[in-house]
Amino acid sequence: MIRPFRPEDAAWLVERHGTLYARDEGFDDTFAPLVASILDGFVADHDPTCEAGWIAEAGGARLGSIFCVRLDQHTAKLRLFLLVPEARGQALGQRLLEACMTYARDRGYRGMQLWTHESHRAACALYARNGWRLVASRPVHSFGRDLVEQSWEIAFH
Repeated sequence: MIRPFRPEDAAWLVERHGTLYARDEGFDDTFAPLVASILDGFVADHDPTCEAGWIAEAGGARLGSIFCVRLDQHTAKLRLFLLVPEARGQALGQRLLEACMTYARDRGYRGMQLWTHESHRAACALYARNGWRLVASRPVHSFGRDLVEQSWEIAFH
């Protein structure tokens, strides 16, 4: 099931992001504090009329997350999209992405943006299948790694 994010989900999200990105991507210990900062800001300041987060879970176990936050009056930003490895390949990522995009569209946003890394190939393929387009790509050194940062956008019609 997909349910609304609750503040008590934050510690799990920070831990999962930190652990999985360190194990799978080689990220250093600067990544989890960034996730914590994003979540702290969301919990403290989000506008529930136009910003939301969701948690995917089964049998009480959290499996993933996705967030929609306001960039400006017309544009939402997709953030903290995560699926634990054991939940991948079951269309749960598609369901989370659809929930987030539908929410943004229903709140009157004209489009969305997101930031990711080229190494997240499955997520990037999911974005492309759903009408997102890659608009920028650049090499960076972040989280202790050489990465290729990507920016994606989608316009709602």
